[in-house]
Amino acid sequence: MATPKARIIAALEHREPDRVPVGEIAIDFPITELALGRPTLYRAKWKEYVAEWEGRRDEIVESHQRDIVDLIRHFELDYLAVPLVPARRSKYGRPEFLGEYTWRDSAGRIMRYCPESGGHAMAIQPIDLTIADLPLPRDPVPVDESRLEAIQHVIKELGDTHFIIGRPPDGSFPWDSTTGTMDEFLVRMLTQPEFVERAVEVRTREAVAYIKAMIEIGCDAVLPGSDYGDNRGPIMGPDLFRRFCLPSLRRMVDAAHAAGGYLIKHSDGNHWAILDDFVAAGVNGWQGIQPRVGMDLRLLKERYGDQLCFFGGVDVDTLVLGTEQDVVDQVKYAIHHAARDGGLVIGSGNTLLPGVRYENYQAMLRAVREFGAYPVAL
Repeated sequence: MATPKARIIAALEHREPDRVPVGEIAIDFPITELALGRPTLYRAKWKEYVAEWEGRRDEIVESHQRDIVDLIRHFELDYLAVPLVPARRSKYGRPEFLGEYTWRDSAGRIMRYCPESGGHAMAIQPIDLTIADLPLPRDPVPVDESRLEAIQHVIKELGDTHFIIGRPPDGSFPWDSTTGTMDEFLVRMLTQPEFVERAVEVRTREAVAYIKAMIEIGCDAVLPGSDYGDNRGPIMGPDLFRRFCLPSLRRMVDAAHAAGGYLIKHSDGNHWAILDDFVAAGVNGWQGIQPRVGMDLRLLKERYGDQLCFFGGVDVDTLVLGTEQDVVDQVKYAIHHAARDGGLVIGSGNTLLPGVRYENYQAMLRAVREFGAYPVAL
């Protein structure tokens, strides 16, 4: 029987392993706590924010280290991507609160968290940032080793057997770390292109530095996570994507390959208009596939099956609102149409976000193991 690492490598290299691999780029706290039977600070959103403000940074890191390893073992995943953790600082403290779940962070962004959804806190208005406020591009970019502590631990525990994916910064569409809101960044692509070019350059250099560091310490791959698309297509349109985002994506891919690793790009939404660009850039795998918005794995396999490895197959919507049989049907469809000659890793189309039914996720894993053995015979 192949190891989880060998399984993913075979899929990425378009060879058939013993069975279709399975994994996730992230598992939010509700599923983690149900699976492990204990509280977590890994992707715990509000609880994690508060813990960092209170100076319990080491507790956050320990939770990431322990719970990511235990989730991989509990669900028998072939991979689970490992994020950066908060940097070690000499001083912590609560931000300026403007309401119960609204605050101004150290960058000046006004952030709001919605406890009903359990999602990430988001900036609710743009920052009045000029190009003069952006740092000048420089090499080398320092890497904060403290942010790699969870990745180092997971590599130590599972690196010999499992495929380890690190989640570096993504320099190709850095709206959240600059203007704070996507709308403002998109507008500036038209009105202030020099601002966008500087922002992308600065953040791409940071991304490349972390990509190199992650692979050097033992990651098999990296997964930059900026979303380019919505249900209609690329948010900025294909032309602006090629002008501003694609050169950065190429540089991140080149950095990963030069260091001896793979690059898997997360980006959900409708991507038909830019998948040729993914291929031209050398992207090894694409995660974020949403069948419900037209990203049909049968069509994707026909057009890109020998060029991209597909990570996904089951819509998050189905995991949230569907029945167990709906989930099984999507797994069978993905395997039937996209597993031939490798190139498929089953998982959710995004992340296991709050609202995913635990029973549905278990049904997905069972279906992969029942129907995913090679040679597939659906």
